[in-house]
Amino acid sequence: MTTETIHRVDARGLACPMPIVKTAQAIATMSSGELLEVLATDPGSTKDFVAWSRTTGHALVEQDEEGGVFRFLLRRK
Repeated sequence: MTTETIHRVDARGLACPMPIVKTAQAIATMSSGELLEVLATDPGSTKDFVAWSRTTGHALVEQDEEGGVFRFLLRRK
């Protein structure tokens, strides 16, 4: 069984563009293939992360929402 290290960014309470800024800072310190989980409360973050993923080439593996908290799982390219 393989266990992957998942890095985390808690961007709850931050408005655009800060969830993306914090994500870019975190992903820059990671190795290729590693996972990053981001939590955000900004409703605009859903479209922001789709666009950011497409632009940067980092894969948006999962996204969901529960109780007003948006969760994104990204894989560094």
